[in-house]
Amino acid sequence: MTHRFYLVDVFAEQPYSGNQLAVVVGEDALSDETMQGIAAETNYSETTFVMPEPEQDGGYRVRIFTPAREIAFAGHPILGTAWVLRHHVLPEASGLVRLNLALGQIPVTFELSAEGKEVAWFLAPPVSLGKTCAPERIAAALGVSPEDIETRYPVQQFSAGTSAMIVPLRSLDALRRSKLDLDAYAALAAEGFPPLVYLFCRQTHHPQNDLCARFFFEAHGVREDPATGNGAAFLGAYLLQHRFFPDPDFSVRIEQGYEVRRPSLVMLRARMVDGSRVVSVGGYVIPTVRGELA
Repeated sequence: MTHRFYLVDVFAEQPYSGNQLAVVVGEDALSDETMQGIAAETNYSETTFVMPEPEQDGGYRVRIFTPAREIAFAGHPILGTAWVLRHHVLPEASGLVRLNLALGQIPVTFELSAEGKEVAWFLAPPVSLGKTCAPERIAAALGVSPEDIETRYPVQQFSAGTSAMIVPLRSLDALRRSKLDLDAYAALAAEGFPPLVYLFCRQTHHPQNDLCARFFFEAHGVREDPATGNGAAFLGAYLLQHRFFPDPDFSVRIEQGYEVRRPSLVMLRARMVDGSRVVSVGGYVIPTVRGELA
């Protein structure tokens, strides 16, 4: 009946940065109510629950909970859970870990960076494009002016298990001033636009990085994610769809989390293959705590 738990920092370059994740591993399934209670107790953006034995297809069944509800897809829980399985569950280290999520199986691979650090990568599920929103309609809800939004590219909804709005901004200053006002956003939400917003710009804190981002979402009030893997997957599809970069095969480094004092680095690869978008999201995983549930 023992359930082990691990706390890891995902998309982190050093401990106590990146996005925190709690991973609970146990052979006995917990009730939905108990899993939701544990996720509310950790109060991280997500907590995952995984069985230590693979299913018939070789994938490990994973369930993902926010403090408020269960969700089908999120990026840093995928990487953090796969890392825990690779280092603490599998009998010998494997370069491939398959996770079975509600939306299907997600493969996670592990590579060494040029600096010799292990990078976990997940292949994003197919991302669908949604409707666009006029910049002047969403600007006030984000605490910026319409002129702060880059109009060469659209404000658009993207989906894969969850949905988010992608908003291109003109400057790092506009990104810093951003916030999500749920009351001001209510009219858009009534039209089906999700109160999850991924904002990005070309200006960065550090010259070795390519883009800077923020992600706001609603969970017991407005929250901000220090690093967002599914948002990066949506962004990869967005950048390909709108030819943001001249090369349809690109790799970029995305900063995030500076405003919440959790600096993060998200790696993104995207390319077109036979007319289809192929997007992978990667990052470092750093362990911080392990123990057992009481």
